[in-house]
Amino acid sequence: MTPSRSLLTAFLLGFSLFVTGCAGSSLGNSLERSLEADPQLADNPPFGTQTGSGDSSTEVEGDTAATPTPDAGSPAEPGQSDSTTAAGALPDSSSEAAVLAEAPEELRPYAGDLLALDLLSKAPAEGETQTAQGFSPNQVITRSDYARWLLTANNRFYSDQPDRRIRAGIASATPAFKDVPTSHPDFAAIQGLAEAGLIPSALTGNSTAVNFRPDDPLTRKDLILWKVPLDTRQGLPTASVEAVTESWGFQDAGKIEPLALRAIAADYQNGEFSNIRRAFGYTTLFQPDRGVTEAEAAAVLWRFGSQTEGVSAAQVRQGDAAPAAAASPETRSQPAQPRPSTTR
Repeated sequence: MTPSRSLLTAFLLGFSLFVTGCAGSSLGNSLERSLEADPQLADNPPFGTQTGSGDSSTEVEGDTAATPTPDAGSPAEPGQSDSTTAAGALPDSSSEAAVLAEAPEELRPYAGDLLALDLLSKAPAEGETQTAQGFSPNQVITRSDYARWLLTANNRFYSDQPDRRIRAGIASATPAFKDVPTSHPDFAAIQGLAEAGLIPSALTGNSTAVNFRPDDPLTRKDLILWKVPLDTRQGLPTASVEAVTESWGFQDAGKIEPLALRAIAADYQNGEFSNIRRAFGYTTLFQPDRGVTEAEAAAVLWRFGSQTEGVSAAQVRQGDAAPAAAASPETRSQPAQPRPSTTR
């Protein structure tokens, strides 16, 4: 043992005896407190030294940065999307708004109500597997699609009045048209309208109407001819070119076929509820053979009925399928342009 180590040992031994001798005295207690470990150093070891708990500083940082998960039943804050919604999915209302934006502004309210009621769907073409095609407001509608919409809308509007509904054709019936067999996707609607006498066919005594031409564009004259009887619920009045020219002011009244001329005359008697006014606005040219767009067809189908009673798509949306009385004088003095979910 070296002299320095002997001196250190002797010092420690003497110090220990000194402390032991001071035990219980105020000096001894003070010495014991000074020799205890610093609790702050034990809880927060210097230089990243880990404590005996086993938790690392990295784990503590991770816990601190974690975001609390809200309760499943908690409502989302305004502007936040539902966590269960797919990131790229768009609500049906967004898609519908985009489609309606393509339509002329005056026709959007009509199409919007009918879209909300799912009355503008189309049957798939033969050989196709999809259940329905989309609404294209500026595309010319086919005769087949309009027949489907006409029957479907009428029966939905009068769902609680069987005497005003149109019976769809059944597969065992003899087809009214050679080019619309029972296998055609719109056979039920076309056959039903023919059997109800709403479209010219051999059943109505029109021997030349042997073909329906389902894929041909719907013309304005047929748009009105098929729809007006469902408004008036009675036979079409007699009409002349002169009378239609005087009432409507159409410069081309002489180009309109006699049967369609009668339907146009009856439509004029419907006043502000006229199909022509609703679909085409103010015009001095009827253009009977011009194609009808899907948005124009939707405008015509938006309301069924006469001046005194009728039902609109807006009323059906509100759950009132029964025909309502004509609008009050206060309401009727307002512009005829409807808005979604506004009854008339």
